[in-house]
Amino acid sequence: MPDVNSSITLLEASLAKPIGASFNIDEVPDVIAQLLADKRSPNTRKAYMKDITDFFDVVAKREPSRDLVLEFLHLEQSQAVQLVLSYKAKLFEKGLKEATVNRRLAAIKSLTAMGRKIGVCNYTLEDVKGEKTKAYRDTTGVSKETFTKVLLIPDALKEAVYSQRSRLKAVRDYALLRLLWGNALRRGEISLTNINDFDPENNTLSILGKGRGTEREVVSLSPKTVCAIEQWLEVRGTADRLAPLFIAIDNASYGHRLSGNGIYSVVDKLCKKAGVSKKMSPHRIRHSSITAALDATDGNIRKVQKLSRHANINTLMTYDDNRTNHQEEVTNILDDLV
Repeated sequence: MPDVNSSITLLEASLAKPIGASFNIDEVPDVIAQLLADKRSPNTRKAYMKDITDFFDVVAKREPSRDLVLEFLHLEQSQAVQLVLSYKAKLFEKGLKEATVNRRLAAIKSLTAMGRKIGVCNYTLEDVKGEKTKAYRDTTGVSKETFTKVLLIPDALKEAVYSQRSRLKAVRDYALLRLLWGNALRRGEISLTNINDFDPENNTLSILGKGRGTEREVVSLSPKTVCAIEQWLEVRGTADRLAPLFIAIDNASYGHRLSGNGIYSVVDKLCKKAGVSKKMSPHRIRHSSITAALDATDGNIRKVQKLSRHANINTLMTYDDNRTNHQEEVTNILDDLV
């Protein structure tokens, strides 16, 4: 039979403890750390940290320490709004674009929102409005003929007699370009893939799609892309299925996962070498692929949405409008009427 007096003693001791004493709760919270921990993507965390650091550098001439952040979050509503509005004005004085200004304001608003969640901030920044921008103003990329010229550069090099390192790079770059063009993938989606995500038997690749958290999605690959990736894995010669699908080849970081910036550099250099005058990036290739897909399917937005994986189909409507340029067509009709 349980000892009643012992149970009462334990209950009294428990009730006598300060509230929350049994839990590891930081009395002085690190709001930035809490905010960044709430973001899944490393790139998102890096971008938030950069924007928050810029804010405190401008308004306080200091890096955002825990105490400085709490001092900002303890301001009165009017003081905080005035400070952030002043920061916004300075961003425009620097000549920053509306989208950049909005992104930096969003980071500060997220910081104050996290502060409210954990009880160290009593104000909102709702009165600090972002600037109106037009999403996807420029969805142009390059034509399929131009991209073919880019693709021919590593394709020719991988068959030539060069050093092993040069051939590795050419085979890797060719597979990367095939994947970027054929599946309109984002550079982060490619960078995070491992060898075991590639299934050559079923012609698929498992990726961590943008905004999907840890939920993977499987995309189908074309035979040409499968062949290019298989050739890359063959010349690379690794048996570790958990290793990154694409690695860096340069001396400084050979064998490490090829980062998103590394993929950007590959695209930029190859496009310049092919004589492409437009500033190119992996995302610009994505624009090119989506536009080419709309051309090839006679504007079948439903089909192309399966390729682009845009959650909002209106985004593809913008691509289609930019592709067809109906405004120019109607303007020419009006000119012919008079």
